[in-house]
Amino acid sequence: MNESMAIKKKKRVTPMPKQCTFSAEDWTVLSQYWYPVATIEEVTEKPIGIKLLDVHLVLYRVNGKIIVARDLCLHRGVPLSMGWVEGDDIVCPYHGFRYGPEGNCTSIPAHPDAKISPRLCITIYPTVERYGLVWTSLAGEEENIPPLEAWDDEEYLNILPPFIDIAGSAGRQMEGFLDVAHFAWVHSESFADRNNAFVPSYKVDKTDYGLHVEYVSTVSNYGKSQQHLEPPGFKWLRVFDVYPPFAARLTVHFPNNGKLFILNCASPVSARQTRMFSPMARNFDKDAPIEDTYEFNLQIFNEDREMVENQKPEELPLDLQAEAHIAADKTSINYRQILRQMGLGENYTS
Repeated sequence: MNESMAIKKKKRVTPMPKQCTFSAEDWTVLSQYWYPVATIEEVTEKPIGIKLLDVHLVLYRVNGKIIVARDLCLHRGVPLSMGWVEGDDIVCPYHGFRYGPEGNCTSIPAHPDAKISPRLCITIYPTVERYGLVWTSLAGEEENIPPLEAWDDEEYLNILPPFIDIAGSAGRQMEGFLDVAHFAWVHSESFADRNNAFVPSYKVDKTDYGLHVEYVSTVSNYGKSQQHLEPPGFKWLRVFDVYPPFAARLTVHFPNNGKLFILNCASPVSARQTRMFSPMARNFDKDAPIEDTYEFNLQIFNEDREMVENQKPEELPLDLQAEAHIAADKTSINYRQILRQMGLGENYTS
């Protein structure tokens, strides 16, 4: 292998952060997957700093292309998100070091005539722009972004609500999204009814991608102000497709062949900090004010957030003996088993 090939391969090596909130084993497993880290719209030529799995990243645009890099100048460790973009380069504000879109250092102002070692190169991560989001992976090679086919279907309206920050683990947030028994209690103000708490039996199928669940009940998916639109005796079909570790697609079947798709993407900022993205698509109410959807979505996720942020232990216990379970927990039991099979520890903290 020649030097340039070796350097190119080295660019993807990211050490586990010294102050990492995950165990080494869990961090190694989770770093192989893809996560959304920002909306496409918010990434401009002005660098922004974000965090994924306790790793600080910088996002910015160069000639329209989004760059995701480690937020660290190799000279004296200043965050590049404090700098700016000039031409094709991001500039460190401390000593003016410049780095090109491939990560290589292109200029050292203190020594303009010096030969720059090709090893002076910041880590650049792969990026995919999909569903209005920027996706990346710290160590994964094969793209494993969950599907949302309706996003590219002209029959559907695409909706991207603002992300929600949660002071809780991604695993707890994901399990809450999959939980059907909490509707009557947590969402009684938004769409559910405490007098309709019964959870009918349902089946969970394991698939090559994760889990497939079809759940039929009389719990309405209309907001309180719209439930008069529901036909008498209507049965609601909710289909969950789970893409471990932290993504799930919910398909809600509305009256008159209406469909709503919600892709729940819990991006693990740290073990107990989660940034939740939720791109949606629907084939009805396409002329309704989008702000109404944002408001309803925020109400529901805030109701969930209150629970997630107060659960103890904060981690999602993968040892099934650690918490009590009921028949309605069939999906979450299978979800925990899959996370365990992926190599995450029993005391997994995200």
